[in-house]
Amino acid sequence: MTRAPRIPNLGGARAFILHRPHPTVQAITRQLSAIGLITLDCWPELPPEALAADFVFFDADLGFDEQFPWKPGEAPMPLVALIGSEAPGRIEWALSHKADAQLLKPVGNAGVYSALLIARQSFEARKHLASEIASLRQRVAERQTIVRAVTALAKGADDGRAYAQLRSLAMSWQISVEDAARRIVAMTSEEATGEEGGDDQSHRA
Repeated sequence: MTRAPRIPNLGGARAFILHRPHPTVQAITRQLSAIGLITLDCWPELPPEALAADFVFFDADLGFDEQFPWKPGEAPMPLVALIGSEAPGRIEWALSHKADAQLLKPVGNAGVYSALLIARQSFEARKHLASEIASLRQRVAERQTIVRAVTALAKGADDGRAYAQLRSLAMSWQISVEDAARRIVAMTSEEATGEEGGDDQSHRA
């Protein structure tokens, strides 16, 4: 049976509201304060201390890339888009920053708490997925390196014996098979470079 995720305690969290002075800011601030968050509003860009924020609300209507001290889609915290205009270009821009939740303007007396929870869960899920993808890519790269090392050791002979040789080298060097494979590949590349340089020098002579 899958357990439902626990509702996090948001008291004491810091939220930046990147929006021009507007009743929307006041409405969000009231709700955030009632939940127990510390709020800071700013415009036209986020200050450096926003990098340590727990949440950032940003205006999707008048926002631009240079407002953020990170590249689009690489925010280190959950983002909530404040959307008033449904112009395709504005929606596309908000999506490029991977907003984790949204609030439609004008903001009333409710909606901020659910937006915070959705943004937090979406952000954590995205981080977990990115970590898994990075791990899989690393494993694929390591396997490719092992294949290259086995090919270099085999030199056209039996791959099974070459892999056994690679494992034996890893044990003698007291390192992992992956590290041994990287070392073999590096040594092979250096030898190839030296041979090419030698051929080139003899040609010039």
